[in-house]
Amino acid sequence: MNSADFFHMGGYGLYVWGSYGVALAVLALNVALAHQHQRRVLRTITRSARRDRSCA
Repeated sequence: MNSADFFHMGGYGLYVWGSYGVALAVLALNVALAHQHQRRVLRTITRSARRDRSCA
């Protein structure tokens, strides 16, 4: 078995590797969105703390 046969997978290579690609993209998007949400929440908390400190 050579590498071309491995990647071709009996004619189903496009579906198999496409599925891996979609899964990897979804996982990467999930990590990116979680990081973005965390930054937004921390920014909101920081603003709130500054506002409370300035009012006191």
